Amino acid sequence: MKPHPAESATEVLAGLVERVTFHTEENGFAVLRVKARGKRDLVTVVGHAAVISAGEFIQASGEWSNDRQHGIQFRARFLKAMPPTTIEGIEKYLGSGMIRGIGPVYAKKLVRAFGEKVFDVIEAEPDRLREVTGIGPKRAERIVAGWSEQKVIREIMIFLHANGVGTSRAVRIYKTYGNDAVQLISEDPYRLARDIRGIGFRTADAVAMKLGIDKTAMIRARAGISYALTEALDDGHCGLPRNELLPLAVELLEIPEGLIIDALKLELETGAVIADTVEERPCVFLAGLYRAEQSIVARLKVLKSGKTPWPEIDAEKAIPWVEEKTGLTLADSQKAAVRTALASKVTVITGGPGVGKTTLVNSILKILAAKRVDLLLCAPTGRAAKRMTETTGREAKTIHRLLEVDPKTGGFKRNDENPLACELLVVDETSMVDVLLMNALLKAVPDDAAVIFVGDVDQLPPVGPGQALADIIASGAVPVVHLTEVFRQAAQSQIIQSAHRINAGRLPDLTRPESETDFYFVPADNPEIAVPRLIEIVREHIPRRFGVDPVRDIQVLCPMNRGGVGARSLNIELQKALNPRTEPRIEKFGTTFAIGDKVMQIENDYDEEVYNGDVGFVEAIDLDTGEMAINFDGRSISFQFGELDQVVLAYATTIHKSQGSEYPVVVIPVLTQHYAMLQRNLLYTGVTRGRRLVILLGQKKAVAMAVKNTSGRRRWSKLREWLAPAARA
Repeated sequence: MKPHPAESATEVLAGLVERVTFHTEENGFAVLRVKARGKRDLVTVVGHAAVISAGEFIQASGEWSNDRQHGIQFRARFLKAMPPTTIEGIEKYLGSGMIRGIGPVYAKKLVRAFGEKVFDVIEAEPDRLREVTGIGPKRAERIVAGWSEQKVIREIMIFLHANGVGTSRAVRIYKTYGNDAVQLISEDPYRLARDIRGIGFRTADAVAMKLGIDKTAMIRARAGISYALTEALDDGHCGLPRNELLPLAVELLEIPEGLIIDALKLELETGAVIADTVEERPCVFLAGLYRAEQSIVARLKVLKSGKTPWPEIDAEKAIPWVEEKTGLTLADSQKAAVRTALASKVTVITGGPGVGKTTLVNSILKILAAKRVDLLLCAPTGRAAKRMTETTGREAKTIHRLLEVDPKTGGFKRNDENPLACELLVVDETSMVDVLLMNALLKAVPDDAAVIFVGDVDQLPPVGPGQALADIIASGAVPVVHLTEVFRQAAQSQIIQSAHRINAGRLPDLTRPESETDFYFVPADNPEIAVPRLIEIVREHIPRRFGVDPVRDIQVLCPMNRGGVGARSLNIELQKALNPRTEPRIEKFGTTFAIGDKVMQIENDYDEEVYNGDVGFVEAIDLDTGEMAINFDGRSISFQFGELDQVVLAYATTIHKSQGSEYPVVVIPVLTQHYAMLQRNLLYTGVTRGRRLVILLGQKKAVAMAVKNTSGRRRWSKLREWLAPAARA
């Protein structure tokens, strides 16, 4: 074939896509190998298409160019793909892995059986699929479901593409809205920001503008109020003072305040938001959060009244009995706590590491189990529940599993109409429980049951909105046991000593220790020194000296996600150092995954029962079917490539994400560039995650900044105020 002269005249090219060499869903850029009409050899076509598959027929208009690196290419300004009509094209299309349940083998079988009518058979006569050898009812069902799913996903992609939005969230949009996706988005594009994680107001706004919605339209102003409040929710607030909300909405929407005030009036009338005061400041709350806090107050009032579900227990006999059973002597503070818990329907037990919370809870459980009390134990995360099971010897479940998630609705099967079967519920790591989950949990507790909340109130507040445990304690509405005495065995640990020093506002010992210990400080004055030093410590020094696995046993915990020493950047560096595999790899949503990678689920998936914060390992990547298998604690779960926005690398993670987890070894970079996040409760939480070894790496100045800083932005919430009168009642 003679090379085409590089010329600028627009030409038209048509042909069959033999191979999709490259395609990015973010902007649709594609490099295709095409069997073009009138050309003997395959030609390379580059252009933009929302969706493109091998086997499709394309029409393109553009120019030929001679690329220095890649040679002759057809640069398409316009590219239109049509479903294949030739037998060859149909087989390529079906076998391209875009339809779940069909790979190259079954594509060949289907085309052999039905020829050009194969699409009609799948759509109109699906029962006939079973005429093909190897296709039973299950596979036939999968093919039909895969076919209709990909049809709608393609429609969504083309719609998003036409409206200037990356198409990588198409699978998630389909999962949320189903077959009516395009119609629903067209009616109200702002619902994308409300419903789809990863699509913010800005993206939804871009779609709205393309659809012709005016900047000053009331639908936009109203969506903007929820957007401003949702931004506040990301900082843990349940609402915002009105005089903070209005300027924030003006800034986000760039429209006059008068329009925002009108929109707020309408949102208040419809009940989407609720006005109230906090400490006499007028505030605006998202309705769901406001009602959740109200409901928590009502439930606690009911639960704390009435008699305990067990007959009166003589603590003076029970305490020596349990000491003899366990072979452990309880301290005076623990004995007082046992008395309180045995006599109360709702109790809070709080304290830092090494103060005997576990011994205390076990003693209470032993006494009550001997009285045949029905016990249930739970914690907010899988890891915390597992640890609770290990320390108590009784099964503990995650709160989600205990409440029995309904995968269809995302709601819980256990509630006020179908309560839990227990006389005592013990909740561990309660500091992590946000107001929505606390409300769901308390609704499911029978009125006559007792509850014990266990947690360390000095740790970080929940990732979600509110601070239920801190508010319950501060309100004085229920009995609270504060354990402060560090026991002798625990006091020998420098991790525990350091944690208590940090919590008391004192610097931990950052000098080089004389002998081997479990807490070290490694100096690094700037990110350029810190990153290679951290990699070296994780890959070489710690595994060699302490005999641990660098991937499974060591967790790097960062104050924040962003920046050169943030979790995102460190994950890329640690992946290179600890898992330098080349093939197979898959890049999705800005992350490259390879077999052996340590990953974390970052949202609750009720269908598969994997939850936000669960850590797993990539065990298989199938480029043909577009699926990746991740092993979570012995359970293998398959993800479509389009679902991988719910997974991130986890060689490094944020301290916030580590709540409720413990790791054999923890390495925490602490540099002044993290100043925005350097707070006492953050450092304290990070240090208390380590079991055998904790290493702080960075600047003494940055550690001092964290220890001094207790400002931690306050959370706007009504719960404490409402609970305080209940304390007096």
